[in-house]
Amino acid sequence: MNIKKTTENIYQHCDSYVDADLVATVIDDNYYMGSNNILELKEYDIEDEDTFSERIEKILKYKHVFLTSGMYVFIPVLNECDIYSKKDYNFKLSQEEFDMYSHEKERMFGILIKKGSDEYIIGSCDLCGCSIDASFVEIKKSNLEFYKKLKEIIDNEIIFWLFSF
Repeated sequence: MNIKKTTENIYQHCDSYVDADLVATVIDDNYYMGSNNILELKEYDIEDEDTFSERIEKILKYKHVFLTSGMYVFIPVLNECDIYSKKDYNFKLSQEEFDMYSHEKERMFGILIKKGSDEYIIGSCDLCGCSIDASFVEIKKSNLEFYKKLKEIIDNEIIFWLFSF
């Protein structure tokens, strides 16, 4: 994965679901959320003239970073899920997948890039990172529609791969 291009892609297209300056969140080793205002950070060797992407790359030397790709909300009575990202999606869930993935609050979804690497995990974070227990939660892989839709959005609209020939 090309972290710089992926970050720039998310930053450019996030207006409909999150403030561009809050698209990235520092995540500690225990998966609790740190700062989500990358532009105000002064640690991690960040300098004032660094671009947003450069700041992310510097933070990744020390911490995990969660890049927000959109938001989802479950509608219990209808067993439906609405996903807001570059495009909006609405689909009905089986009872099994509703039981497996539903959450009582809206959640931001995206990728957690592991510190010191370009490996990522699909997951979600609390919509409001101001709560004391705000944390990243991995979304369990499955062949169910919810996971497949999130993976499709991330693979086709979010991630930029760097191929060398």
